[in-house]
Amino acid sequence: MRSARRLLRRKEREAAGEFLAEGRQAVAGALAQPGTVIDLLVGADVVERHQDLLHVAVRADVRVGSVPPAQLATLADTVTPQGVLAVCRTVDVSLDEALAGEPRLVVLCDQVRDPGNLGTVVRCADAFGADAVLVSRGSVDLYNAKTVRASTGSLFHLPVVVDVDLAEAVSRARTAGLQVFGADGGGHGTVDDAIASGELARPVLWVLGNEAWGLPSEHVALVDRLVALPMYGRAESLNLSTAAAVFLYATATAQRAPS
Repeated sequence: MRSARRLLRRKEREAAGEFLAEGRQAVAGALAQPGTVIDLLVGADVVERHQDLLHVAVRADVRVGSVPPAQLATLADTVTPQGVLAVCRTVDVSLDEALAGEPRLVVLCDQVRDPGNLGTVVRCADAFGADAVLVSRGSVDLYNAKTVRASTGSLFHLPVVVDVDLAEAVSRARTAGLQVFGADGGGHGTVDDAIASGELARPVLWVLGNEAWGLPSEHVALVDRLVALPMYGRAESLNLSTAAAVFLYATATAQRAPS
């Protein structure tokens, strides 16, 4: 428990190369990746409820421990914890690995500070078949408990790169054959225009800016162009992760449309 508790602090997570994954979906996703889970901790009051996860862990030679509920709750980030938590090895990959092959849909989170937003973008990227997620320097920690929880296991399903230099990522994406679009309400064209022109049917890197200030001008200069979402109602804007879901869905649909 003491070694797990230290992972509540970012500094300790980075030093150990480990983090905590809480809840059934996250733990199941981690267990599906061989060598990722180090320890599985289960509340003594819910052991029967999580027998399937325990069997998977035992077959994978993962250390399993039954923990008093009150002690496990000190590691949980939720009001009503599910009573199952895994100590995992970090899973981020290099930029080379993420852009290997012929990626068609990649998303880059540029200085995204809200852990729920980052986790949800990872989840959306997974849902719509993206090839990778890149997380820039200055963004929230990928292994923050809220980020991991918001990804609902998707963190373990696709390549994620952390501490990315935006200029380098954009350059490497172009070399890999991707267009580079910035998602921004001030874009001169909309996602509908990009669909109609056929641009979204081609490989794309979407760059998503900070929740409060969007993409700074020096980063706007790096993208091919800005693309907006059409707004038909009275809302001024959309939450970052909601907008990301629309951009990713539109791109995935365009890329899979019959030619």
